Amino acid sequence: MHASLVRRQLGGIVPPKIATPSLLTSGSGSSLTPLVNFYSKLPKGPASTVSGGGIKARYFNGKNASAAPVVWTILGIFTFGYAIDYQMHLKHHKNHPH
Repeated sequence: MHASLVRRQLGGIVPPKIATPSLLTSGSGSSLTPLVNFYSKLPKGPASTVSGGGIKARYFNGKNASAAPVVWTILGIFTFGYAIDYQMHLKHHKNHPH
């Protein structure tokens, strides 16, 4: 992987460059105030639940979980296929009875 790609992917995880090496090695505690201010503004407590979209989140996760959409989809495909097969059968026997 290229270094720029890794930096871009880790950009949301690694905090901004508040704690420069000169600040950390100087030994004075007052120079760390930008770093303390940055971390004090971060949200505290457990992370909020992400309400995802999509079919899986809507039908299979949560208290209303159900397999009904899958069953109805399978039945719909079966019915559609049966109707096409029946029509082809009728066309085949239109001029050639059993």
